Order: sequence, then C-alpha cells, then structure tokens
Amino acid sequence: MRALRSAEKLIYLENQFLWSSEIAAIMRQKLAHPPSDEFRLVIVLPADPNDGSDDTRGQLADLIECDGGGRLLACTLYALGELGPKPVYVHAKIGIVDDRWLTIGSANLNEHSLFNDTELNVVTCDPTLARETRLRLWAEHLHRPASEISGDPTRVVDEVWKPTAEEQGRRRAAGEPPTHRLSLLPHVSRRTRRLLGPINGLLVDG
Repeated sequence: MRALRSAEKLIYLENQFLWSSEIAAIMRQKLAHPPSDEFRLVIVLPADPNDGSDDTRGQLADLIECDGGGRLLACTLYALGELGPKPVYVHAKIGIVDDRWLTIGSANLNEHSLFNDTELNVVTCDPTLARETRLRLWAEHLHRPASEISGDPTRVVDEVWKPTAEEQGRRRAAGEPPTHRLSLLPHVSRRTRRLLGPINGLLVDG
C-alpha cells in the first residue's frame, strides 16, 4: 500500500483477482487526483477468472468512474495459433511501481490472500531489476522487442498498449478474429452487481 501511494508515473499490476477494497481505494485516489500528468495505471487480469468475476468488475467500474483522464487500462491476454484464440488464465501476482519497486509472489489482490492465506511475495527496491522485469513482460505481451518499448512508459502505454488493446477489443466485439494476443478486458463497464466487489472485500473475503 505504501508503494502504491508513492507512485508518481506508473502502477503496473498482473493478478488473478482485483477484490481488495484497500488497494482499490488507493488506486481510485490516484486516478481522481493523479500525482502527475504522466501517471498511468495498467492492470492485466484473466478474462474469465475461476471465481469472483463480478467482484473484480465491480472494483474496476469504480476505478473507471474516478478516471477522468484516460489513465486506466485494464487488459487481458489470449493465446492465438492453431487452437486459438483461447483466453490466457492470468495467474501472475506482480506489481511494479515507477520502475523502482517490484513485488512478485503468490498473493492475490484480495483480502483472503493478503491477510489469511499462507502466501509469499518477494519485494525489492532494485530499479534495474524492476525495469528489466517490466520490459520483459511488456515485450512478451505486446509482441515487440524490448528495444521498441524501452522508452518513456507513459508514451508506450498511450501509443502501443492502448491502441493495440482497443483495436483487438473492437475486433472481438465485431466477431472478427484477433490479430494480437493483447485485448481490452471485457465487461469492465458492466454495472451488474457492481457493489459486490467492495462489499465482498469488506465483509466476506476478509
């Protein structure tokens, strides 16, 4: 939570769930009152999690309402190839803040995982490792060499992440075959049971 509060330019998260009300509250504040014009929040989640889909979508709906500047990007991944397209079940638990703070481990962003289950995350404040990890992930997700996406993260999000994800989202909505593994996370604006995420985080999941 301290790392997320300290973010100035970039919060990058990969996780199976996004239920934690405490974590979501920090991100809502960041979106409503961005610390800089360059601030971006990129979240990679599974398109169809095995549990709590409405919980995650409810938290995302609240984040969207706080995002007045198009700083939030919620994405998912698909496997292409002969058997594709098939959703990639994002099971990573990775967080990177401003290329200076990195966590990776087994804890999901829900209260049960963060406070009740037996989990283990490694945290480091090694800027070189944080940046290199981000670039390796982004190169894989964007299907580009690291040299092409090694510039300013804000520019890469705006000029590569967003256009790619939005184009693939449009193709899927139109029933057209995907041409890239990255896509917008579906149903993020859904309002059905949108309160379930915050309520579940506070009353059930914890």
